[in-house]
Amino acid sequence: MTETLTDFDEFLGTLDLAEAGEDRYLGRHPAKTASRTFGGQILSQAIVASGNTVPGARDSLFLHAAHTHFINGGETNADLEFVVRRLRDTRNVANRLVSVEQGGTVLALMQLAYQTDGRNPLVHGDPAPEVPAPDGLPNIQDTLQGYEDVVTMFVEAPQPMDMRFTNDPAWIAKGKGLIQEDNNVWIRTAGPLPDDQVIHDAALAYASDTTILDSIITRHGLSWGFDRIMAVTLNQSLWFHRRVRFDQYNLYSSHSTVADGGRGMSNGQFFDSEGILVASTTQEGVLKYFPSKGAK
Repeated sequence: MTETLTDFDEFLGTLDLAEAGEDRYLGRHPAKTASRTFGGQILSQAIVASGNTVPGARDSLFLHAAHTHFINGGETNADLEFVVRRLRDTRNVANRLVSVEQGGTVLALMQLAYQTDGRNPLVHGDPAPEVPAPDGLPNIQDTLQGYEDVVTMFVEAPQPMDMRFTNDPAWIAKGKGLIQEDNNVWIRTAGPLPDDQVIHDAALAYASDTTILDSIITRHGLSWGFDRIMAVTLNQSLWFHRRVRFDQYNLYSSHSTVADGGRGMSNGQFFDSEGILVASTTQEGVLKYFPSKGAK
């Protein structure tokens, strides 16, 4: 009898990259996919590929920055190839460039920077927004009930993360006529992760591509599914300020700073359960809205 894997099991499987030569790795897709490779999958697998080539990435060296340009869409019926270039290695610093490829086509480029943690009396961080705790909040599956025909793409997508919105998600806010400039959602993996910092960083990177563009459309009272919106991520910068445990709840708080020219930008911050800022991200995407006739 074949055991059915959960979406979380599938997610962990995608992070188990196969070696394909010196500093080359293959990453598979999960069983459930959209028509194109999910950007969060590319981010998470690229971080693992890079970490596999950095001596000390799992103990002494700390991934503090990952900057990605998305260039072409990926097909979900073929593995992704991750080609890692070692740019610098010292006792305290490492730099990598990862080219994500498929069939000879470059899908994305990620630059990563690692350092040892240094002692410094200059320590501060923005406070977390005041929101309800995750316990008792509805999970993502609950918020999708009754909207299966509206946001089908979310219902059918893999759900390896336990996500709990502290505010109404776009598709519920739409029916209430709400305008929301900020979105806050508690996120953790839907199961325990191994004691491996590279995997925890990869999980956060995956989650960083889930809700960050929502704040662009919710500040206009729009919603995926209800409104004709096209969105494609162009680039993302991700900074890790402190070591993160992503099988524990982290609050993902996002706010859009600008939208114009068919593009939009959002900033995101991850706070751990103690309210400490552990990571920040900025993402730019093509975001176009096609109003129906008669719409204001």
